[in-house]
Amino acid sequence: MPDLDLLVLGSGVAGLSAAVRAAAEGLQVGLLTKGDLAQSATRWAQGGVAAVLGGDEDSTDLHLADTLRAGAGLCDEDAVRVLVDEGPQRVDELIALGAVFDRDHEGRLLKAREGGHSMPRIVHAGGAATGAEIERALVEAVRATAAIVQEQSLALDLLVAEGRCQGVAARDPDGGVIDLRAAHTLLATGGAGQLFAVTTNPPEATGDGVAMALRAGVGVADVEFMQFHPTALHHAAMPRPLLSEALRGHGALVRDTNGERFVDEMQPRDVVSRAMTARMLEQGVDHLWLDATGLDNFNARFPTIAASVRAIGLDPARDWLPIAPAAHYLSGGVLTDLDGASTMPGLWAAGEVACTGVHGANRLASNSLLEGMVFAPRVVEAILAGRDGPIASGAMRAVVDPDPRSESSSAIPARHLNFSTAAGAVEKMGEGGAGEARALLQRAMTVGAGVLRSAHSLEQTAKELDAVPAYDPEVRNLLTVARALLASALERAESRGSHTRSDFLETRDDLRVRMVLGSGGSGSAR
Repeated sequence: MPDLDLLVLGSGVAGLSAAVRAAAEGLQVGLLTKGDLAQSATRWAQGGVAAVLGGDEDSTDLHLADTLRAGAGLCDEDAVRVLVDEGPQRVDELIALGAVFDRDHEGRLLKAREGGHSMPRIVHAGGAATGAEIERALVEAVRATAAIVQEQSLALDLLVAEGRCQGVAARDPDGGVIDLRAAHTLLATGGAGQLFAVTTNPPEATGDGVAMALRAGVGVADVEFMQFHPTALHHAAMPRPLLSEALRGHGALVRDTNGERFVDEMQPRDVVSRAMTARMLEQGVDHLWLDATGLDNFNARFPTIAASVRAIGLDPARDWLPIAPAAHYLSGGVLTDLDGASTMPGLWAAGEVACTGVHGANRLASNSLLEGMVFAPRVVEAILAGRDGPIASGAMRAVVDPDPRSESSSAIPARHLNFSTAAGAVEKMGEGGAGEARALLQRAMTVGAGVLRSAHSLEQTAKELDAVPAYDPEVRNLLTVARALLASALERAESRGSHTRSDFLETRDDLRVRMVLGSGGSGSAR
C-alpha cells in the first residue's frame, strides 16, 4: 500500500462504515483485514439494530434510559445520547446503501423487542441474519469505492514515532512483515471472544486491536466486562450458534432441568446469564433449556435459527432447546472520546474494540451494530475537521480531564492500574502448536474468569497463563488481553454488570470508576 490518509484495520460494521465514508470524502483509504473482506464478527450478529425510527411510539429518551440501566452505572450519558440520536440516520443510510430489512405486507419495518428494552425497536433482516445482510451491503459499498483492500493480512503492532501512531507493521499473505504507513490509523478489529472455550465469536476474534494498543501504552478501559450471551445453543459446534434474544422477546422461556422458570427472560443479558450459571451449578448440569414451543411461525420468523437446531435433530415446535451462556461481547476496549480518538495522536478506534462509554458494565442487546454504524463515521468527520488527538468528551474525560472541579465533573473517574504486557510469557511453541496454546488459555479463562469469578480463581488463572506459549501472534494477543482482563477484574472487588465476583457480591459506590490500563501513547518507535 502507498502512504495513506487513513488505514482501517478490520472489516466489520465499524471498519467498513468508516472506509465507505472516508472514500466518499476523497481520502486515500486502505483497509487491512486478516481474513476475507466479508469475514468478521458482524456477519454472525443475529438480533438486529436498535434504533428509534420515524413514526415509532418509542422515543430516544427511552432508548437512552434502557441503555443506561443495562450499563449498571458505568455508561457515559453523552456517548449514549450520541448513539440514540444519530442511530436512526445511520440506519437510513444503510438502507440507502442497499441493506434489506424485514418488513410487513404494507412495507413497514418489522421491529422486535429484546432483553433490557422497554419497547420493540430492533430492526432485523432475514429473521435472525441481520449481521450477514449488513456485512453484505457494506462489503459491496466498499468494493465500489477507491479504497485499497488487503485481505489475509494480520496487523502485528502499531508503528509509533515521537508519541504518534504512523501505521502498523503487518504480516502479509506470504508471511512477510511489511510496514503500512498512514496519517491516521483506525482500529476496528472487533472483540476478544476467543479468550474463552465456549464462545459465539469466530476464530478471528483474538483481541488484536486491544493488545496492540496495550503494548504501545495506549489507554484501555473496562476490559473486565466480558458479556456472556445467555442463550447460546449447547452443542459441539464452535462458535456456538446463538438462539437470538428475539426468541425471548417473542415469548420463549428459560427453564431449568426440572422444567421450572427461575428468571425474567427479558432482563439484560448479564442478569440472565448470572441466574443461569447459578442454577446450573446448583443442579450440577452443563446446560439448561429454552422453551420456544409456544412461538408461532418459528420457521418463517427465524429461518437461520430453525436451520441450526434442525441440523442437530431438534424441532423447535416440539423440543426444548439446550442452552448455556457463552462469551459474546467485550464492553470495554481502547478508550476513546466521542469522535473515536484514542489517547495516542493519530490512532482512532470504533466498534467492539473501543470503549466509548456507551455500554458501561453491560451492553444492551442490539446496540453493538448501531455503535459501529454511529461512531465510525464520526472518526472520519473528525479527521476531515483536522483533529489529531483526543478531547475531553465521552469516556475519554476519565483521563483527559480528571479535574472534579471542571465542567466535566459528571465524568466517571479513572483508576489507573499498573500493567505489564509481557509478564511470564513463554516465548516458544509448545508441542501442540498454536492451537494447543490457544486451547490452554481458553480452558484457564473459562474456569477462572468466566461468568462467576473470585480473587482466588483470577489469581490461579494468572498463574496458569504463565505456562501458555506465546510465539504465535494471535495467541500473544489473547495473552495480552487476558492479563489485562484479569488485572482489571482483580481490582474491581465488587459485582457490577457482566462482572460478578462471588467473593464481593455487592456493588460499591467507590468502584464506580473506569479501570484504565496504559496511559497516553508511550510506545517504542519503529
